[in-house]
Amino acid sequence: MNLKLTALALIAMTTSVSAKDVNLPQDLSWTAFGTTSSGYAQSVGIGQMLDAKYNVSLRIIPGENDVARMIPLQRGQSDICACGIASYFAQEGVLMFADKDWGPQRLYTLFNNVGVNGQTAAIAGDIGVESISDLRGKRVTWIKGSPANNTNMTALLAFGGLTWDDVERVEVPGWKQSIEALLNGQTDASWASTTTGTLSRIAASPRGLMFPNLPHDDAEGWARAQKVAPWFAPSVVEAYVADAGVDGPYEGMNYPYPLFVSTPNIPEDTAYGLTKAIMENFDAIKDAGPSMAGYASDRQILDYIFPVHPAAVAYYKDAGIWTDAHQAHNDMLNKRQDVLEEAWQQMEGSTLDGDAFAAEWMKVRAAELTKAGLPVVFN
Repeated sequence: MNLKLTALALIAMTTSVSAKDVNLPQDLSWTAFGTTSSGYAQSVGIGQMLDAKYNVSLRIIPGENDVARMIPLQRGQSDICACGIASYFAQEGVLMFADKDWGPQRLYTLFNNVGVNGQTAAIAGDIGVESISDLRGKRVTWIKGSPANNTNMTALLAFGGLTWDDVERVEVPGWKQSIEALLNGQTDASWASTTTGTLSRIAASPRGLMFPNLPHDDAEGWARAQKVAPWFAPSVVEAYVADAGVDGPYEGMNYPYPLFVSTPNIPEDTAYGLTKAIMENFDAIKDAGPSMAGYASDRQILDYIFPVHPAAVAYYKDAGIWTDAHQAHNDMLNKRQDVLEEAWQQMEGSTLDGDAFAAEWMKVRAAELTKAGLPVVFN
């Protein structure tokens, strides 16, 4: 099932939304990570604000994996997902979404949490590594069944001019095991957030811990990384576990989490009102959950990897923070979704199944994006 919205409907939404008050339904629901995740805890904090300020009851639907969090959107059971970067895979119709039941999903962002933490390789401090390029010949964790984490690590290696052929790949069954492998000396680098609490054990162990700098003026390194993972965003990392070999804020990478994405079917008032409610009540939510600093309006990335929903665009225009450059970028992203939707239509009636279907779809997808002069990203 593909989420569609016609160009005429988009134009109508963009022109019909104007400056107005928050108008939200009494009952609102969105999907999020599991109940032990920071994304779920943040959603609880936002729900408390919505209840206190607008008498809105928020129902949070936990999903334990990337597909489970997207199913309620696909089926129209929820208009919003407080998702991770795998929602981008859904928009692109790749990896677990390169499937007859999925394909590219038309998704929009409303707002995001662009935190002061970082996403990076947690590297053992006892192996003499000072930069990503120094990982050559070292052991790097590959997590089975976790394309998001593995793609992130692939992009980070690319920043240093490396590929998986340049390192020793250590396969583990899950993310928790990847951190245990780092602590136990079975690997040298694992993907993590700089604020992941369990990293404190590694920092305090004989191995020690370090986070590599990703100099923001290394244009070639960033180009290599973003070719693999366009969601990589240069960020000054201010929050990290203690004793991580870091002296004050440093130049690293982050991407929004959660990413608040919607379907085209979300009511216009809901998209506008929720965006306005979050942006204009930051003081009421900033201490309501973990890592909430990234909801501030001045931390929003309005030219990111998802087009901004037309009603949210209307709010940002009303707030005076939407620029012509933002609009040009948004137009390009909407064009990209149009191209992906048209490419998917070529797969209708295909008799292929499973991996054969996915392989053919990826060829069609790449051909149509290339024809349109847009980056393929996933090959």
